[in-house]
Amino acid sequence: MPEKKPNILLVMTDQMTPLMTGAYGYAAAKTPNLDRLAAEGVLFENAYSSCPICAPARMSLLTGMYVSSINANDNTSILPSDEPTHNHYLSAAGYDTVLSGKLHAIGPDQLHGFAKRLTTDVYPADFNWLAICRSDPSGFTSAHEHPIAVDYVTAGVGVRQWSLQLDYDEETHFRGLEYLRRKRSQPSGTLQKALPKRDDTPFFLQVSYQHPHEPFHCLRRYWDLYEGVEIPVPTYPEELESTYTAMDRDLNTAHGAGEVDLKDPDSLLAMHRAYLGSMTYCDDKLGELLQALEDLGLADDTIVIFTSDHGDMLGHRGMIQKRTFYEQASRIPLIFRFPKNFPMGKPGAVVKDPVSIVDVCPTLLELSGIADYLPMDGKSLVPQLKGERDPGRYVFAENHSEGVTGLCFMVRRGRYKYNWLYQRDAQLFDMEADPGEWENLAGRPECREVEAELKGLILARFDPAAIERQLAANLRKRRVIKKALDAVGGPRWAYQPFVDANEQYWRKG
Repeated sequence: MPEKKPNILLVMTDQMTPLMTGAYGYAAAKTPNLDRLAAEGVLFENAYSSCPICAPARMSLLTGMYVSSINANDNTSILPSDEPTHNHYLSAAGYDTVLSGKLHAIGPDQLHGFAKRLTTDVYPADFNWLAICRSDPSGFTSAHEHPIAVDYVTAGVGVRQWSLQLDYDEETHFRGLEYLRRKRSQPSGTLQKALPKRDDTPFFLQVSYQHPHEPFHCLRRYWDLYEGVEIPVPTYPEELESTYTAMDRDLNTAHGAGEVDLKDPDSLLAMHRAYLGSMTYCDDKLGELLQALEDLGLADDTIVIFTSDHGDMLGHRGMIQKRTFYEQASRIPLIFRFPKNFPMGKPGAVVKDPVSIVDVCPTLLELSGIADYLPMDGKSLVPQLKGERDPGRYVFAENHSEGVTGLCFMVRRGRYKYNWLYQRDAQLFDMEADPGEWENLAGRPECREVEAELKGLILARFDPAAIERQLAANLRKRRVIKKALDAVGGPRWAYQPFVDANEQYWRKG
């Protein structure tokens, strides 16, 4: 008999900064289930997105590769179908690989190795948003009718009776729970009618929510949870604009940050309150999934992983959205909890080594007993999960296309973070002495050696000229194809989930 394999539940949110969760020390947050998960598991304190943009980060998670390695540089990049993902390896090893919720894949392949998808996607699967990529930098992107910044001020945030995002996440959540119920440990139904046949195949289930992505609309009960709570809001130096890099200025233009007053204290408070409300909504969903594992007899055999694709600037530095390398946007939550039958690590452990979303794929494979896989940029986190530490570990992030006009790289090693904007600017931050990233040490004589070492790591791993050629050629191709698809009205590639009503409920027997 083959050795029993652990089930894996990956819970993923969208645009969630760990810096506003209780698990990562934010006192105002009401995230008890995430806090519990961290107390029972292993928390990675310095986990980063490979690219602080939705689709590229998610393609990195799937493949274990940095985005320029797979040419997945923006929200309209197609990941080739012949690029192996963790789903392919897990499926070949006997896992049922299932997604409920957001994949954000572009193009005709809407599975990328998943055996099943239980919902459609929340965003376009075509080139509808191509205008957000490397286009005219003189104004906010034409991919949106209004500047994205309008979703970050008082009129755009706050209480709503309902929203499209709630529609999506409620379906995502229900389908995920429905799947777990079919995996229950108890096979029987009622004396009158059997439940659908129990499937005891080991599973990899990803439940992927849209919240707390903007627009920051939340139900009244979540808004009211934060009544009277002291919520810190960003403050700014007098000469804020003098701290901006070329990347910052590009992004503020693309997001339309100058079209609204992002520094208004009332707007900042409303924005953060609504964001926290959405975070608590996600936390409730996590809690219900964890309870379902308990109720269905699955908890002792299921590894639980919680993460996000990137964060959100939320007005810090007078900026919004993602796409930057500052901590609010580039850091992600990453927590692993191990079950009774597959124990690993010390509960409540905190890992300070820099890690990346690209490391999740090889970690999943090692935890599943899969050793034979093609080379990846990511490295398994099993040593860190077991308590080992690597002071020299470093990770990268990139953004070369979306909202920016040049190649942008980041490397984090130890206490230092280095942002290198090819042929433009550089930033070097001591993250221990300056966690707010206000004092740029780049160019200082006393930091010359550290800066040279970190820049050397980037150049040893990436070829900027080659990336630029590849990106420019790919954008030209996509613009040709988009023009043709627009002319004929499709195909639009949206995933179409199928439910056979003939097999549901009391139809048979």
